[in-house]
Amino acid sequence: MLSYLKKYLKESIFAPLFKMLEALLDLIVPLITAEIINVGIGERNTPFILKTCGVLVFLALIGLACSVTAQYFAAKAASGYTADLRRDVFHHIQELGYSEMDTLGTSTLITRMTSDLNQVQSGLNLFLRLFLRSPFVVFGCLIMAFRIDRSAAMIFVAVIPALALVVFGILLLTLPMYKGVQGKLDRILGRTRDSLSGVRVVRAFNREQDEVAGFETEDKALAKLQQKVGKISALMNPVTFCIINLGIIAVLYRGAFRIDAGALQQGDVIALVSYMSQILVELVKLANLIIQMSKAAACAGRVKAVLQTHSAMEFPAPGRTPPADAGDAVCFDRVSLTYADSAAPSLQDLSFTAKRGQFVGIIGGTGSGKSSLVNLIPRFYDASAGEVRVLGVPVRDYAKNALRDRIGVVPQKALLFQGTIRSNLLWGKDDASDGKLWEALRIAQADSFVRAKEGGLDAPVEQGGRNFSGGQKQRLTIARALVRNPEILILDDSTSALDFATDAALRKALRSLPKTITVFLVSQRTSSIRYADQILVLDDGVLSGAGTHEELLERCGVYREIYDSQFRKGGEAV
Repeated sequence: MLSYLKKYLKESIFAPLFKMLEALLDLIVPLITAEIINVGIGERNTPFILKTCGVLVFLALIGLACSVTAQYFAAKAASGYTADLRRDVFHHIQELGYSEMDTLGTSTLITRMTSDLNQVQSGLNLFLRLFLRSPFVVFGCLIMAFRIDRSAAMIFVAVIPALALVVFGILLLTLPMYKGVQGKLDRILGRTRDSLSGVRVVRAFNREQDEVAGFETEDKALAKLQQKVGKISALMNPVTFCIINLGIIAVLYRGAFRIDAGALQQGDVIALVSYMSQILVELVKLANLIIQMSKAAACAGRVKAVLQTHSAMEFPAPGRTPPADAGDAVCFDRVSLTYADSAAPSLQDLSFTAKRGQFVGIIGGTGSGKSSLVNLIPRFYDASAGEVRVLGVPVRDYAKNALRDRIGVVPQKALLFQGTIRSNLLWGKDDASDGKLWEALRIAQADSFVRAKEGGLDAPVEQGGRNFSGGQKQRLTIARALVRNPEILILDDSTSALDFATDAALRKALRSLPKTITVFLVSQRTSSIRYADQILVLDDGVLSGAGTHEELLERCGVYREIYDSQFRKGGEAV
């Protein structure tokens, strides 16, 4: 991850360099103050005092300029580094497969791209400004103390290791705790996301209090750990102040004897006390820096874990895909699928063939594996066993774009993106003409309500399509897939919100598509797939039947049970 700093190498050098210049000026100030006391005040030399005070003001202005310049370069490097890293993390997430996304979890990825990277940015900013400056000032003060008086400087030699022991001891205790804090923050974010996305279900079942209680439990666990870390970290300042103040007392005590012996002047003792105070300030800064760095390091490790997670899928390079066969559209050959961290397979030993131009219906109970089956066609998941072929070519031999450009997918959850109806439809094909967009809307039974909206194709779409009804969103997502002119169209239970008349009109329009397009329709309604060329019946991941509606009624008990539950005897709808 440090390689991202190469682009900001100049800023990463100039930021600490100007901070070192500022620190050097801070080390000179106590010596000048000592001269004012020893010479100006001691000899009542007013011109010397005014002249020397002018030098102090000049040094302060130079120090301010150095500090502002260092802050500018540090901020530029930190913000640029984080922006580049966030962009690549987002790009990397887009390259991950469904399995990796399922394992990592959406809430964790959001936390790592926002909160964690913000912590990294803050830590890097402080690192560039203070990590070299604070140790430089501490050891500079020690050297200056030896320059003034070796005997008194031995107090500094005792104080600095004691402070370092406190600082690094607290660091070792708190670093693993900060990792735990971020983990608990992930869980809270996940629970919050679930509660807010499912707020209608929560209210429908009157479970608000249960959600509040669950959130409070997670929140209290996070607060308890944060308080524990805070209590340990809070020891930093009082303990370091105590050690420094004891050191100042020792300096004053030792300095009094040295002045009495004529080995030191009053101004020299004031300079030693000033250097001891500078050590206090810088070590407090260093302590806070280390706490911030420990948080940033923990967050950087979590971001690194995302970058080190790679998709298990490997796609051939573009241009190496074998030519597609004009025969079968999709062929499953003894295919099984087991999800990551799952104890049992979701699909077992599936074998079927769908010809080009066929209308294929897929039906089964909840959790029977319908979505799992269609997700294998565009290779969102890899089969655990067996082989999936699309247009006669194994899906593993396709380049990613070569495979997915041939397939239009309408997922189970209808999702629209913020923008306009036109911008959402152009996801199917960037250069599609308005005529093509209206044709797709017509087939999807969406043209009537789109024409009724002010702006037509340029009507606004809010985030998630929340300004559209469920049925409207489903029809728009179907139109989006049709704009692509796919050779295989997959509708994954994407007509569930449509009334029977609209559903029937949609199916009629889909059957009028060119005979080269193969349609897979996943549905819970037998009426939606009744006239399909082939119906696949799934039961707990197993293909329990395949054939036409009439054939399945005769020989497939699972299909007949589903049909009877939706229709009374004689074909009357329940």
